[in-house]
Amino acid sequence: MQMTYAEAIRDAMRVELKRDPKVYLAGEDIGVFGGCFGVTAGLLDEFGPKRIVDTPISENFIVGHAVGSSACGLRPIVEIMFNDFIAVCFDEMCNQAAKVRYMFGGKADVGMVLRMPIGAGIGAAAQHSQSLEGLLTHIPGLISVIPSTPADAKGLLISAIRDDNPVIFYEHKQMYGMPGEVPEGDYTIPIGKADIKREGSDVTIVTWSWMVQKSLAAAEKLAAEGINAEVLDPRTLIPLDKEAILKSVAKTGKLVIVHEEVKTSGFGGEIAAIVSEEGFDYLDAPIKRVAAPDTPIPFSPALEQAYIPSEEKIIEAVKALF
Repeated sequence: MQMTYAEAIRDAMRVELKRDPKVYLAGEDIGVFGGCFGVTAGLLDEFGPKRIVDTPISENFIVGHAVGSSACGLRPIVEIMFNDFIAVCFDEMCNQAAKVRYMFGGKADVGMVLRMPIGAGIGAAAQHSQSLEGLLTHIPGLISVIPSTPADAKGLLISAIRDDNPVIFYEHKQMYGMPGEVPEGDYTIPIGKADIKREGSDVTIVTWSWMVQKSLAAAEKLAAEGINAEVLDPRTLIPLDKEAILKSVAKTGKLVIVHEEVKTSGFGGEIAAIVSEEGFDYLDAPIKRVAAPDTPIPFSPALEQAYIPSEEKIIEAVKALF
């Protein structure tokens, strides 16, 4: 059935709230207000205040309590209103959530999900618009999920809620209203499995989140000029489906990596390194990256649009390989 990206996320949470009494939601304004972007609207009325919990404005408490409750057997889905605020709870994620299962020899699981909106384009300025998905991929023990379609959002979120490890679930603000066909009921997608959003033979574009939509639009324009681009969406950054990426590059011989986070130390650099180390012989041209500039995100609408990677920049990067 047709759902928006936000509705698909809500539907995934509803499925799990009904299935498992240990699942609950917590975060700022997720109950009465329905969430900053309306994603949790209606769930308080349906499941009550013991399952849909409005918290204080304290990100370190939100994440810290989830670590403790999940280690005690509950299944919290907690929301940080903007991914920019993850810096407030780095200790809870990096030194607690990521390490509990390892340090206790598997006797304690941290089966929690941390939902975070990412991305620019709504005029929210430098402290509420970043894409920081690469930041926590450096910490072993954390899973990073970053869906680009409503169906992927639902299937991956249900899988994330059922996982026994801490999962960071990134949702791009620009996609909340994007519609798509979504399977009804209990529907899962395996974590760590990439998806080819568009088959192609001339160049591989590896991209995720909102940039998948921009890359698909760029690929259609390139096709009109005789360049057949394959668009591969890893869907999860950790674990990363390296085999799917290498297989695609082996087919096309060329690689462009597109992401909205800044270029320096962005996760695209990790993908480029993997392909260089494990698939160098497949390449017929240098690897190209299209990313945001290394600057805070401007509030000015014109400058903000210039900051966000565009279809034109993707097309320019692809053409430079031929």
